[in-house]
Amino acid sequence: MVKHKKEMRDEMVEVRFYDEVDDSLLKFAVILAKTQGKWVFCKHRKRDTYEIPGGRREAGEDILATAKRELYEETGALDFDMERVCVYSVVWDGKEEQESFGMLYFAEIREFEEELHSEIEKIILTDGTVEDWTYPEIQPKLMEKYETWKGIKG
Repeated sequence: MVKHKKEMRDEMVEVRFYDEVDDSLLKFAVILAKTQGKWVFCKHRKRDTYEIPGGRREAGEDILATAKRELYEETGALDFDMERVCVYSVVWDGKEEQESFGMLYFAEIREFEEELHSEIEKIILTDGTVEDWTYPEIQPKLMEKYETWKGIKG
């Protein structure tokens, strides 16, 4: 397990990474995505910040199905390949009993729908990361983990 800590708004946020956890613990899927060598980020209609595509698992849904659904809903991705990276978790203020788990994926998108049909206002394509993160205490750590995973995977 790898731990990262960052203080934010007087709260301690800890992002942890695991190879596996019990499937019933997985509540979220987050999908780092690229298209034609560029990163894909989403801007929610009600926020002025950017985020990695992802969202909450629905009751009875397979976590991979969650990832595919969220990638489509938030980016309009129609044709893509997706790989599992790892399990991640977030603990706020050291409250171990409230540790929340998600699955981190990577997707290479080949084709997008022309129009978005969700709470996402727009997507942007970048060569690097964004500066205006929706979750600055979490999302950059997920990007770092992907880069490590990609290096190990070869």
